[in-house]
Amino acid sequence: MATPLGWSQGGSGSVCLAFDQLRDVIESQEELIHQLRNVMVLQDENFVSKEEFHAVEKKLVEEKAAHAKTKALLAKEEEKLQFALGEVEVLSKQLEKEKLAFEKALSSIKNKVLQESGKKDQLITKCNEIESHIIKQEDILNGKENEIKELQQVISQQKQIFRNHMSDCRIQKQQENYMAQVLDQKHKKASGTRQARSRQRLREK
Repeated sequence: MATPLGWSQGGSGSVCLAFDQLRDVIESQEELIHQLRNVMVLQDENFVSKEEFHAVEKKLVEEKAAHAKTKALLAKEEEKLQFALGEVEVLSKQLEKEKLAFEKALSSIKNKVLQESGKKDQLITKCNEIESHIIKQEDILNGKENEIKELQQVISQQKQIFRNHMSDCRIQKQQENYMAQVLDQKHKKASGTRQARSRQRLREK
């Protein structure tokens, strides 16, 4: 149910507290008005300045206005309090009805639970059978997964062997190329040496 306009969620306790506070304010204001009246009476009996009289008179008017405003606010808060108390009573009756309806529904549910107890046992048995079947299927799947892992390991080993073989072939090829280069360089060097000796002999002749 929506909160009434101007009514806080604190409930009737908050309104009662506000009511008490407003009542205290009114009492203090009435006491101040009474004191101001006594001062004015004393001022009438004794000679006072015009400025002092107007100041006291102005203060009295202001306090009267504040007092009237506070009274109006108090009346408004009293109206809110009465409205809130009415709402609380309505809610209490509604809660009692809902409590009775809940107890009736709970009793009906309990009876239904007792009637369905046999079906529940059957369902539990069936669920256990299904669970057992699932466990068996999981065991089979685990076995298949293990087989797949073993095959993957074999394939991985074969790949590694192939890589090693290819690496050996590349190394052998590089060695052969290196030997061919060395032999070619030696051949060129020997050929150059023979040509140099031939030229030297020609010069000597």
